[in-house]
Amino acid sequence: MEGNAFAQFVPLILIFAIMYFLLIRPQQKKVKDHQKMVSELRRGDQVVTQGGLIGKVVKVRENNELEVEIAEGVKVRVVQSTIAQVLSKTEPAES
Repeated sequence: MEGNAFAQFVPLILIFAIMYFLLIRPQQKKVKDHQKMVSELRRGDQVVTQGGLIGKVVKVRENNELEVEIAEGVKVRVVQSTIAQVLSKTEPAES
């Protein structure tokens, strides 16, 4: 009887394992990669926001904000986590 009860739970355990490796783990990796990308943003990087705006980072502010120039003389403040993609990176300044 006890072996039979355990055998009934094996498919549930397998389904959970498959869900973990196909859904949960890749999502966690994607979030980690996005956080790394956002933390490495610096002045001069060309970025795309989740709203579709393309611009250049003018200033990295505190409180997870960026100042992005979307046209000459037009600057907007955006939250760092809303950056969807970095199009071009600037080279770090040599010390």
